Amino acid sequence: MNDVLATIGHTPLVRLTHIGRTFSVPVLVKCEHLNPGGSIKDRIALAIVDDAERRGVLERGATLVEATAGNTGVGLALVAAARGYRLVCVMPEKMSVDKRVALQMLGARVVVTPNASLDSPDNFRNVARRLAEDEGGFLTEQFDNPANVEVHANTTAQEILDATGGHIGAFVAGAGTGGTISGVGRRLKAEGIGAKIVLADPVGSGLADWVETGVVGPDGAYAVEGIGGSAPPTNLHREVIDAAERVSDEESFAMVRRLVREEGLLVGGSAGTNVVAALRVAARGDIDGPVVTVLPDGWDRYVAQPWMKDWPEGA
Repeated sequence: MNDVLATIGHTPLVRLTHIGRTFSVPVLVKCEHLNPGGSIKDRIALAIVDDAERRGVLERGATLVEATAGNTGVGLALVAAARGYRLVCVMPEKMSVDKRVALQMLGARVVVTPNASLDSPDNFRNVARRLAEDEGGFLTEQFDNPANVEVHANTTAQEILDATGGHIGAFVAGAGTGGTISGVGRRLKAEGIGAKIVLADPVGSGLADWVETGVVGPDGAYAVEGIGGSAPPTNLHREVIDAAERVSDEESFAMVRRLVREEGLLVGGSAGTNVVAALRVAARGDIDGPVVTVLPDGWDRYVAQPWMKDWPEGA
């Protein structure tokens, strides 16, 4: 391969042989934590830059600016290194220190903001927009950029279809930018295979209410990173989502420990959220075909977080 970017995608789809053994349909997990940058966000980082280069709006040597929970920033850092760009990442302070340090080690300038709502000027997305305007950077804009949804429709969904022979009962995923569930969901709907699309949402996020009623629910605190929110981003397409499952932090983090110790899958908190929701869908007994979900990132980004540090020895 010519460079590291050529290794993005084509991740394996793995059956949960222990955790999912009691269900009548298999639960399959797409191992996005095995991308070179350690997360599913490698796909959108490359897609957004490729799209901007094709459109002639991004010159080599420019500065990329992104509001990120950390993973898109790492993906963009790989692209920046391979293509000769500079990178500024704006992160809310709730995100793990591990991600912050990783981005700095990759050469990104990291700006940390308060944990402010989207209507606040201190919100990380608003700060990133101002930085791009003030410093002449290119705002990669993962929450609004249609290249995000398109790459998941064209690659993630296609890989799932290829691996399952097109037989899928349900697809389950959380939403940070919305790109994964919207892109995969839209493609599976277009295939006409009858797959249900289910949002996995942290308790404290308002997105599950929005999926069910069209009105965003109350904004609460939760510790799972990278998914959920107080307002639906442009790239989250409600019309392709059939249902939502709410998952608590405690359930998510307990499932991460099970995935690590029972399946050997070294994943982060949002993977726990997705798998809890996927198991609920599989348990209903009304799904015709495998339940597929994604493991968005790896555990190495969370070792400094209390939920992982507090794992009891030997438990």
